[in-house]
Amino acid sequence: MRLIVAGGGTGGHLFPGLAVAREFCRRNGDMRILFVGSRWGIESRVIPETEFPLELLPVRGLKGRGLKGLLEGLYAIPVSLWRSRAIIRRFDPQCIIGLGGYASGPLLLAGVSRRIRCAVLEQNLRPGLTNRVLGRLVDRIFTSFRESADYFPPAKVVLTGTPVRWGRLPEPDRDGRFHLLVFGGSAGAHRINETVLGALAHLGDAAAGFRVTHQTGRADEEMVRKGYESLPCEAEVLPFIDRMDSAYATADLVICRAGASTLSELTVFGKPSVLIPYPYAAHDHQRLNALALKGAGAAEVIVEQELTPLGLAETIRALHGDAALREAMGRAAAGLARGDAAERIVDECHALVPGWS
Repeated sequence: MRLIVAGGGTGGHLFPGLAVAREFCRRNGDMRILFVGSRWGIESRVIPETEFPLELLPVRGLKGRGLKGLLEGLYAIPVSLWRSRAIIRRFDPQCIIGLGGYASGPLLLAGVSRRIRCAVLEQNLRPGLTNRVLGRLVDRIFTSFRESADYFPPAKVVLTGTPVRWGRLPEPDRDGRFHLLVFGGSAGAHRINETVLGALAHLGDAAAGFRVTHQTGRADEEMVRKGYESLPCEAEVLPFIDRMDSAYATADLVICRAGASTLSELTVFGKPSVLIPYPYAAHDHQRLNALALKGAGAAEVIVEQELTPLGLAETIRALHGDAALREAMGRAAAGLARGDAAERIVDECHALVPGWS
């Protein structure tokens, strides 16, 4: 049994694929799985630390890279498609799962041309153009939101939710402090980093009992670390949180972006949150994702155009002072959870591929 998992770029794309790959391996010890990604994506750093092999393509984004970058990106597309065909001939997969990200397209196109069973994971409520096109070619589309079905051929859509990395969180070590978890995606978010520091400064002595775990991204690590030196709260400042399960476990409140994988983790583990959607996400999908949680009573949402240190401080103050509200938000989040997403995706793939069932 051989499977290629293609794509990544960000943790939001990659980590659900890891969850699915490990569920395949849990069921079948003879399963062979190859990850294929971009040399510029997070997969080039994360996958070599796992049990899975990785091959890299030169494909990357075209936007915002100037004329030279645009030409390099255009050249990389046919090269990546050619390499994808070579990888498929060599590995001979029976199924390919695309996660999104730049490497997903060439592998799926090459797989479809070879009549290999193919599927995509669509984590966002409103799919991007690439997945909408690929959705007409592949055999299955696994979605996280019911509304996503409007963008795809209905017979191909299976509502599974987004797979999360852990079956359950470790038991938290409660110390009586208010634990605040802050992150802006795997690469960090400068605006969130600055605004959280300003909000905690506005809280003054009220933040003295806080314990903050703050993922900054590499670019802002030193700036954020210095910022906490003048604040009364205790803080752990990290460029990247490797043990995200432990960070979630201790969190009383989460401040973060609204990527689909993050929202799935918040719901599976029932965490109240303040969501600050990335305003430049394709088709504004983070804002739509966030509003779905807010509508269920599971989160507060602050769009970046309205994000200020004082406003965020007041939101934190209100949630810090109302444990019952946080508990209600956590219950509402848990009510949206689909904790069996990886299992359902593997079930569907087994049914899709002759000889796997």
